[in-house]
Amino acid sequence: MGKMPKVVWEYLQSVLLAVVLALFIITFVVQSFIVTGPSMEPTLRSGERLLINKFIYRFTEPGRGNIVVFHPLARPREDYIKRVIAVAGETVEIRDGKVWVDGTALIEPYIKEPTYGQFGPVRVPRGKLFVLGDNRNNSQDSRYKEVGLVSLKSVIGKAMLRYWPLRRTKVFGRP
Repeated sequence: MGKMPKVVWEYLQSVLLAVVLALFIITFVVQSFIVTGPSMEPTLRSGERLLINKFIYRFTEPGRGNIVVFHPLARPREDYIKRVIAVAGETVEIRDGKVWVDGTALIEPYIKEPTYGQFGPVRVPRGKLFVLGDNRNNSQDSRYKEVGLVSLKSVIGKAMLRYWPLRRTKVFGRP
């Protein structure tokens, strides 16, 4: 055998290793996500691309203010993206155009407009999250039975980076 088969074998090994690493990363660490719809405006716009950290919630639970991707109750094959408003043990209520958690009105500079309607009070049970879109008046979220309280088991990960469009690149932390 000449040098050609050895070179081909080395390339093949490199490609195979790259594929295995990519599959591992996509499965357990990071996933790309495309925002669809207006429910998270003005924070996220339809068509924007994000990286979702799938690893972080193996060690900690989502916290208030985190933007999470999850499978909703009535549509387990779809991915929704919303903001965590209340976690286990907290009571959430919507009234007077504001969201209240444990009797305190949240300061929410990220929402599009005041929240219409009344909701709750609802106490979030263990293993669940209460989520809302930032565009509250145009969002299917925990207020609706199709989404409901989100099971921690259905959370895919936390939005960590908007990478497209480039002019709106942003690393997400707590609001």
